[in-house]
Amino acid sequence: MDRRSAIKQLFVLAGGMMIATSCSTDGSASIALQHIKMSASDEALLAEIVEAIIPETDSPGAKTLKLHLFVMKMLDDCHSPEEQDQFLKGLKDAKKLSGKPAVEVLAYLQQLGAEDVFAKIAKQRTIQGYLNSEYVMKNKLIYELVPGRYNGAVKVKG
Repeated sequence: MDRRSAIKQLFVLAGGMMIATSCSTDGSASIALQHIKMSASDEALLAEIVEAIIPETDSPGAKTLKLHLFVMKMLDDCHSPEEQDQFLKGLKDAKKLSGKPAVEVLAYLQQLGAEDVFAKIAKQRTIQGYLNSEYVMKNKLIYELVPGRYNGAVKVKG
């Protein structure tokens, strides 16, 4: 064996190992989460749930606006570990909703009630994400520069 072919084979092997590790799909979520672990199937289920909350009509729905990523990021960054655990447990319990129509998903969320942490966080963060989305800010809200226009016909309570 000559040295040149050995070095060449070594570089081919190292390059193959680098490519193989970067292409591996471990089934984790598509965004980096620091405190919680969600799989790709959990992310897909959450996308179905948020799409049931804000369905696509003449305006884009929650899945199109990628609000499930917003819910995941807010859950990871802004909620206590207890709430994160309760949400993930609620998401695990909701796995039976995968592939079900939006009506059944909404019925399930209403069945859980207002006190359920999973339903509360899912609804609250989905609506918050929709109201803060680029689509709503550009197309639904009329932006006025601060301080806004002068309206001299406003009654002042005094």
